[in-house]
Amino acid sequence: MSRAVFLDRDGTLMEEVCYCGDPAKVKVYAGVADALRRLKQAGFLLFIVTNQSGIGRGIITEAQYQAVQAELVHQLGDGLIDGCYFCPDTPGADSARRKPEPGMVLEAAREFGIDLPHSFLIGDKSSDVDCGRRAGTRTIQVMTGYGQEQKSAADFTARDLIEASHIVLEL
Repeated sequence: MSRAVFLDRDGTLMEEVCYCGDPAKVKVYAGVADALRRLKQAGFLLFIVTNQSGIGRGIITEAQYQAVQAELVHQLGDGLIDGCYFCPDTPGADSARRKPEPGMVLEAAREFGIDLPHSFLIGDKSSDVDCGRRAGTRTIQVMTGYGQEQKSAADFTARDLIEASHIVLEL
């Protein structure tokens, strides 16, 4: 079974842009690509798991989401991300995939044979941490994005994804 790091997108990998539908607004945090490269070299599979309720709300289209996602993956570098999972459901919808529910993580785990207890979920929101806990991963909350505003019961906290990657690699 493989180990993985599940990554929130907005506020964790890239600057938070409310309902980002424009690839020109994608700004990956400094050092993120190198941190992901180190995780990849250590044998971790890397997955993006992201709520995208802007689609369900009619604010952005799925095509806009896909364009933003493609730009993010391009800026990170080819071959780093093993899969991207998104949930277009709005808050309050009956959804097994919308974080904090673990559906996206469990879907990737089934598809890729992931060892969840030896994997991590990294995100800036309490819903990310709760998702990781419900899926059975270890959790790290970063203080970028909404991290400063939201308290969680994460196993670890980190200043940013770079520091979070060091935590993963040290365990």
